[in-house]
Amino acid sequence: MSYLWDLSHIQPQTASVLDGDTIPAMFWNAVRARGPNVWMRQKDLGLWRSWTWTQTGQAVREIAHGLMALGFAPRETASILSNTTIEWVLADLAVLSAGGVANGIYPTDAPEQVHYLCEDSRTTVLFVEDEEQLDKALAVRAQLPLLRKIVVVDMEGLRDFHDEQVISLDALRALGREDLAQHPQMLEQRVASVGPDDLAILVYTSGTTGKPKGAMHSHKGLVYTVRGYNAILPRYDSDECMCFLPLCHIAERMGGEYFSLYTGARLNFVENPETVPENVREIAPTVFTAVPRVWEKFYSGVMIALKEASRLQQAAYAWAIGVGQRVADHVLKGEAVPGGLKLRFRLARLLVLDNVRKLIGIHRSRFLVTGAAPISPDLVRWYLALGVPMLEVWGMTETCGASTGVPAQRIKPGSIGPAAQYNEVRLDATTGEILVRGPNVFMGYLNLPEKTAEAIDAEGWLHTGDVGVVDEEGFFRITDRMKDIIITAGGKNITPSEIENELKFSPYVTDAVVIGDQRPYLTVIIMIDQENVEKFAQDNDVPFSNYASLTRTAEVQQLIQGLIDATNRKFARVEQIKKFWLLDTQLTAEDEELTPTMKLKRKLVQKKYAEQIEAMYH
Repeated sequence: MSYLWDLSHIQPQTASVLDGDTIPAMFWNAVRARGPNVWMRQKDLGLWRSWTWTQTGQAVREIAHGLMALGFAPRETASILSNTTIEWVLADLAVLSAGGVANGIYPTDAPEQVHYLCEDSRTTVLFVEDEEQLDKALAVRAQLPLLRKIVVVDMEGLRDFHDEQVISLDALRALGREDLAQHPQMLEQRVASVGPDDLAILVYTSGTTGKPKGAMHSHKGLVYTVRGYNAILPRYDSDECMCFLPLCHIAERMGGEYFSLYTGARLNFVENPETVPENVREIAPTVFTAVPRVWEKFYSGVMIALKEASRLQQAAYAWAIGVGQRVADHVLKGEAVPGGLKLRFRLARLLVLDNVRKLIGIHRSRFLVTGAAPISPDLVRWYLALGVPMLEVWGMTETCGASTGVPAQRIKPGSIGPAAQYNEVRLDATTGEILVRGPNVFMGYLNLPEKTAEAIDAEGWLHTGDVGVVDEEGFFRITDRMKDIIITAGGKNITPSEIENELKFSPYVTDAVVIGDQRPYLTVIIMIDQENVEKFAQDNDVPFSNYASLTRTAEVQQLIQGLIDATNRKFARVEQIKKFWLLDTQLTAEDEELTPTMKLKRKLVQKKYAEQIEAMYH
């Protein structure tokens, strides 16, 4: 059992653990070295099914040969339209092994977006998860003259469906086995022909402004970065990881699939996005990476459960978390934890805190990783008080994931840490914009040389669009997006993300967008947490008929007003929120207002709800 004052289990790993200068070369080396070991597990019909490296290699070989039998040529693009599943990984590695370019498409994308992404990437083969995703492909295929084949993973409901352009994954693998028998050396030749400088993957930005842009990453950049990850977030072949974020997003592609490919850590796939809380308790990951929304949801669940606990249990929790917070305070200051406090903390863990960790599913976690959006420093401190280090990383699609990372030995809540040793990070002397330079920086945007020139200057510095500050120890802190800083009508510069993070720390708030640019005062649009606010309404006998009516009840309005009043007390007068409006529509990942990582799109929200915003200023 590890403790916060002993972090020897989180030491940077700088020695290479796997050879290979391209992703397919690395993968096939791993198959040869780790053959019978389990790499991936996925729950199907209530049972966990394991995939060894050998089984994975066999499946990838058959799919790659199937692609080549269909005429898939080196440097052609294949796209994957699917949720996060083992088949996503198999298709990705098969495409790369066949010398192609792999592109991911969000399963929540509409047919029009699927058309744009396939057209822009010049996709010739499209993998789709099931009938729902196939329907999107069929709706737009007439506008995609380069698209030759659509491969369907799950044929449920499609047994009697026949279309010359559509083939099942099973049939593709059968075709691959025939091709393998006829050309046994072809795949090895394809893998050997892939060079480090070749384009490997496309990762499209979420497109909050304009159409999505395809960020190009080379094999060299991917391999270089994934080796570097081990120096900031050490992982071993004994680790259990959870794979549930979208694989078309750089975070899960790099931090999940490719990092585990490199280290040999086991990848456990959740059943579906809705079963994450249940699956994490089953998997009990030893290393757990998630976005702030997930960490906030876990915290909310504990707070709600606590309200239903007995007075004795509530008192025990208050004492235990208080002890944990005192330990965390010493650790954050770099001070030794007194012996008496260590003993009390061991008792606090035994009686209370370990049960809280089991409730979440993090009782085996060596450390937690958060990224992709700002997180409340108070939330980082809370997980620390439970006895689990939470390390914040920062990066973007264009930097191949993490560019900075908080070291376990020097955690600073609110900071994104110093530059990772594999790249340079500095601030623009004039604007304070964070700039990144290194081999991990992307090759540019597909088909958009002018956008690439805007992003990367003549000296090779990537302009990230994030504004930050850096302290004397080299730790960076993001203050906001360059385009998001609010300048009030009175000329005051305000950082909305700090206020929004404070509001999101409440279990009743899922997201918040602060408004106030060129306005006399600040207002906020809030998306409530449906589950927790419904529970509040039921506990307090508040009548409501649907989601919209719930947001309009006087009691819920008062609940949110109380949260805003508490938040306002922590900020200067000019930063205080005067009015709020609750989103009365229940949003999901399919709605245009949300990014794939479930964040509200600031500009779109301001445009779509302009009428409601204006009403708050009258």
